[in-house]
Amino acid sequence: MLVKKYLAEVTEIKNPVDNLFVLKIKSLEKPFKFLPGQFLHLTLDDYDPGSGWPESRCFSIQGQDMSGQIIITFSAKGRYTSRMAKELVQGKILWLKMPYGNLFQNVPDKTNCIFISGGTGITPFLSMFTDESFRQYRNPKLYAGFRNTSFDLYDDFLSIAGTINPEFKYYKIYEDLDGVLNIEKIHKDQNSAAVYFLSGPPKMIMDFKDYFISKSLPDINIRTDEWE
Repeated sequence: MLVKKYLAEVTEIKNPVDNLFVLKIKSLEKPFKFLPGQFLHLTLDDYDPGSGWPESRCFSIQGQDMSGQIIITFSAKGRYTSRMAKELVQGKILWLKMPYGNLFQNVPDKTNCIFISGGTGITPFLSMFTDESFRQYRNPKLYAGFRNTSFDLYDDFLSIAGTINPEFKYYKIYEDLDGVLNIEKIHKDQNSAAVYFLSGPPKMIMDFKDYFISKSLPDINIRTDEWE
């Protein structure tokens, strides 16, 4: 799928907890085109084709509503995302460049796929879970880790996922109640031929990949959402 630039408008911004923000964005030109699990570049600055693409940040595409607007979630914890938290308001005009990534393309086996997410790392998975192609997965499971229940904002998406694929099961782990995600326990409970999808903080992805490598899991069975 070709990468395109979109002039867009923020139609809704919510700040449900701490420094976490949820955006709805509509295209002011052509309709958005992307595949589940892909991500975009967002810039707050004007785009001048003669000057090249300005500074931007990558964000997973969480999904798309019935009107074609896309949804993204971000945490304001760095210089650029803190600027986003200050400048983004309803009606803000911005530029997007998308799509990128191939998280769910060429999956070797869609039976016994295990999705493991930390925090907002759940968002690229949601774009698959709410897509009709999710019906192709057999016995999919999600293990989603959150800091606490306040950061668990995705029940509506998971409900849709269960409607699309009744075999889907998910487990929520809250750090303040249950501790952190235990990759050894998750791995022990799975079929030996499972395919694992990892998305979350870079250290979590690195540690879990290292664990799977130590267990001689084939590279093709480890798929990660990494773009930072």
